[in-house]
Amino acid sequence: MSDVLGPAVIIANPAAGVGDGGVLQRLRAGLDAQQFDYEMIITEARGHATQLARDAVLSKNRRYVIAVGGDGTVHEVVNGLVDAEQGAAIADGLVLGVVSAGSGADFARTFGLDRPPEKLVPHLVSETSMPVDLGRVRATTPLGDVRAAVFANVAEAGFGGKVAGIAARLPRQLGPARYAAGIVVGWGGFRRVETTIVIDTTERTERVCNVVVANGQFFGGGMHVAPRALPNDGVFSVQLWGGSVTDVIRASRQLRTGAHLQRPDVRSWNSSTVTIQSQRPLIVEADGERIGVTPASFDVLPAAIAVKI
Repeated sequence: MSDVLGPAVIIANPAAGVGDGGVLQRLRAGLDAQQFDYEMIITEARGHATQLARDAVLSKNRRYVIAVGGDGTVHEVVNGLVDAEQGAAIADGLVLGVVSAGSGADFARTFGLDRPPEKLVPHLVSETSMPVDLGRVRATTPLGDVRAAVFANVAEAGFGGKVAGIAARLPRQLGPARYAAGIVVGWGGFRRVETTIVIDTTERTERVCNVVVANGQFFGGGMHVAPRALPNDGVFSVQLWGGSVTDVIRASRQLRTGAHLQRPDVRSWNSSTVTIQSQRPLIVEADGERIGVTPASFDVLPAAIAVKI
């Protein structure tokens, strides 16, 4: 059985819990049972998934790419499907499928797709897809240049960026606990920074701990950071955290349910653009990947691609 889009290209990250053949073996079995036409490629290095996705579209004329791995794999794949500088997909009609196999499945969780591969096969072989927005971030590199990247899920500037950097260096076997460990490790060395944030409707300057720019609803292995975010409404869910790092840690249980939005030290808005300038550079991360530091800007790329649901 061929998808209406033609044969799919599956890009799988062996470092994201698929190398032992468990997830891949079950995924193959399910797709083969459906006589589904696909090519599977295993990534070989960091950033390889971006090149593989781009080659699948431009060299093989594929329109359907399935990412097997965690949020980092999804991040790499969408950066292959979309030109961050141009702010547009590299071809018309691109569709992304997602099979969660890493330490984080937060982008998939927003769509209810954080499920075993056997449960995902019917979605992957169906004709149903949904146009989704992506975010674009421009951040400052150590050389002072500006780096542009696309993100599918959530970006942060501040303490969250530091935590993501620490978590990325911890063993993947820790799973979602890597993010919690990153919070603890990063706790002592971060202080609030006077920051100016400009969004569609307002501008504020104050001392902050973290800025969240969310396209999806979850991060950090299931924390419901942006329960009001919809990845197809043309705006980000933007949050300004004015409390200290200690306040962030105290809010960890609330983050699991989205109740942190009721805190007086957390403000939220919807906005299609965000710019951030800070008294000292804040680390900027997107989908768990370090992009650069502030100053930084973010904008929505409406309906940039579609996701198989």
